Amino acid sequence: MNAVTPPKPEHVTAAGTALSGAGCHGGRETMREAARAAGKSEALERLQKDYPQGPHDQPQSMCPAFGSLRVGLRMRRTATILSGSACCVYGLTFTSHFYGARRTVGYVPFNSETLVTGKLFEDIREAVHQTAKPEDYDAVVVINLCVPTASGVPLDLLPKEINGVRIIGIDVPGFGVPTHAEAKDVLAGAMLRYARAEAEAGPVARPRNLVEGARTVALIGELFPGDPPGVAALLAPMGLALAPQTPAREWRDLYAALDCAVAAAVHPFYTAAVREFRAAGRPVVGSAPVGVEGTAAWLEAVADAAGIEAAALDAAKARALPAIKAALAANPIRARITVSGYEGSELLVARLLVEAGAEVPYVGTACPRTEWSDPDREWLEARGVHVQYRASLEQDVAAMLDARPDLAVGTTPLVQKAKERGIPALYFTNMVSARPLFGPAGAGALAAIVAAQTRGSERFRRMVGFFEGVGTPEGAGYGFTDRPVDPPGFRERQRKLRAARAKAEEAVGS
Repeated sequence: MNAVTPPKPEHVTAAGTALSGAGCHGGRETMREAARAAGKSEALERLQKDYPQGPHDQPQSMCPAFGSLRVGLRMRRTATILSGSACCVYGLTFTSHFYGARRTVGYVPFNSETLVTGKLFEDIREAVHQTAKPEDYDAVVVINLCVPTASGVPLDLLPKEINGVRIIGIDVPGFGVPTHAEAKDVLAGAMLRYARAEAEAGPVARPRNLVEGARTVALIGELFPGDPPGVAALLAPMGLALAPQTPAREWRDLYAALDCAVAAAVHPFYTAAVREFRAAGRPVVGSAPVGVEGTAAWLEAVADAAGIEAAALDAAKARALPAIKAALAANPIRARITVSGYEGSELLVARLLVEAGAEVPYVGTACPRTEWSDPDREWLEARGVHVQYRASLEQDVAAMLDARPDLAVGTTPLVQKAKERGIPALYFTNMVSARPLFGPAGAGALAAIVAAQTRGSERFRRMVGFFEGVGTPEGAGYGFTDRPVDPPGFRERQRKLRAARAKAEEAVGS
């Protein structure tokens, strides 16, 4: 081992003792208090400021850490190591491979003893030293999940680099980061901060696909693969090219992104990433080139930020807007649609649907309101669309039931509830995010799938009528003709058993 072993922080023992009995099931407030007691107050305050939560605890989505894990696994020559409960690591690893990661996920296991004594941190440091081989990796990312974060495992004490391999440690607890979308920003921002410091210190590696002699625009957000080339075509008449997008696919791409003329927060929740672009002296614009009005406004914002002459801006509009207008006219949408999701692009999709002719009474997003989505929010609200930030499943479902749309676009549980009621529905992540959104290509991308789904509304109604009462909560199971009746005293016995278990767990955790 190349590094001298630092003394074990005392707060790790205290917090580890507090959590060794309760584990990650101790509750959000218990975990937060433990993290503060373990010296993580500053980290929690930063997360709260960057990713403020809504009136309810947090939106219902997958484990937030999946977002950071996804960003790391999609980068070349980047290793990712998780530190957390085995059940959490299993779920995150399974989800990553389900979404096609095909990359190794490192894991540093722990138990009550290694957590309490601080041995977990030593195990993490040893794993980092074993992994940091410059012939294999440019960077090693270590992600603390809930229990290590609440226990105060100090990833900031890891070496910043080993044999030229960068070491980045981040805390991504479910009790501090509301959604997996925002967790993408936690790692993206940390990497940009590291890369910016390298660039400010001296020469850095040349980006692989560096655009020579051109001013560039850096797109912030995970995009459909066909969208960046489309945006590049929109920018070309203004003499602008595209920088590598954030999150990046390779470490050296971060340098090229930071060297842009303008950063565009097309996904508006990347608070930490925007902070790094601003620290590098780069102006940042919001919204995105969706529809005719959205594209015109976005091109104007980029031109203003980059100091582009009016003639070049007019040329860009003249080239793009007629094509988008023609695509919308050729693919009209005549339907009432509600939109909800947790990807961060929900407002952009709603804008495009409205420009295509759809009636959109409601759009909900699990992400928070930021200044980068204000242009989209203002545009939608001016057209009677209710915009709900930090939307819960209950709010999305209530809006869907109230609107009775021809099509509901949303998360998996919302789609399930819509179809149970005979309402055609689409899963936002797999069906909408998997299509182009910007420019002329985006203008015609949604019409066909909306038409195909709304044509099936009558079929859904027939199915609901045919199966009415079958498989519902009071009639679940084969052969029930009447409402099932609980055995006498069953519910009271179960209540007492739950109370006894809760009391025993409280005694163990004290």
